Amino acid sequence: MLDWHDIQIFLEVARSQRLTDAARRLGLDHSTLSRRTRRFEQKLNTQLFERSTHGYHLTQAGQQLRAHAEEMARHAFEAGEGLTDKNHQISGQIRLGVTEGFSTWVIAPLLSAFCSRHPGVTLDLLALPRVVNLSRHEADLAITVERPVSPGLVVSRLCDYRLRLYGSDGYLARHGTPERLAELGAHRLVGYVDDLIFSEQLSYLEPLLEPSAAGQPPHFAMRSTSVTTQHAACLYGAGLTILPCFMASTSPTLRNVLEHDIAIDRQFWITARQEQRQLARVRLLWDFLREALEDNRAFLMGEAKEMVIPEAAPADG
Repeated sequence: MLDWHDIQIFLEVARSQRLTDAARRLGLDHSTLSRRTRRFEQKLNTQLFERSTHGYHLTQAGQQLRAHAEEMARHAFEAGEGLTDKNHQISGQIRLGVTEGFSTWVIAPLLSAFCSRHPGVTLDLLALPRVVNLSRHEADLAITVERPVSPGLVVSRLCDYRLRLYGSDGYLARHGTPERLAELGAHRLVGYVDDLIFSEQLSYLEPLLEPSAAGQPPHFAMRSTSVTTQHAACLYGAGLTILPCFMASTSPTLRNVLEHDIAIDRQFWITARQEQRQLARVRLLWDFLREALEDNRAFLMGEAKEMVIPEAAPADG
């Protein structure tokens, strides 16, 4: 008979594909986890993983076992959830993965009200300059700039937001304000590192620079994988930068440049695995975010300067 603890270890390694990541999540040291994994394979007399410098990848037998293990984990999870919170008090942990800029400028301020309403819930907010991988169980919920297409996910359009071109008062005083798109080639720019952009939805500047191709080539004074870093660079005069309105509006020394030529609309999507979406606390956070962001549509589209923060009173009165 298979040991449930062995199954849990196998499943975490299969999901993480790296022994160090799985060991951290399981609270085990690297060498112990390696021994436990090999011992499990010996017990089954079957190789479950192909090991290489790139990580642990499932063999065909490992893939077959994972399908059963995921089903076992789902039933165990649902059984545990069904036996807890019998007094209907919302409690437990929720891990929410969000892109870095949106998390810092919008989601964290909004969630202060959610935390006050539901003190029994612990929120882990993963603010990352990349896409959170729900299939590897990195989070319970994710907010992304692209619509996820993986099977087994519940996906909904969360909100729209707008980006514009900005420059600081100091930069514009030194270098002047461009009046036409074709003049961008004469200015210092701040943008993403092209080959490290995690989503094509973040590739803003290249289409705008085409009109200046016959003149001066564009000069990027700084590139960064972080929109927060780009904001700071723009704020201190490094160059002109495409920024979400919800970020730039918080900085009184940033000015909207080429307002009638540059207005880029994008969307955020909210997603969860099917089984996580059914949890009461996850549904509660999902609905809270949708309502709070709907109330902030004007702020996200650059039509209002301040956010609308939900009341922090408990939901039951």
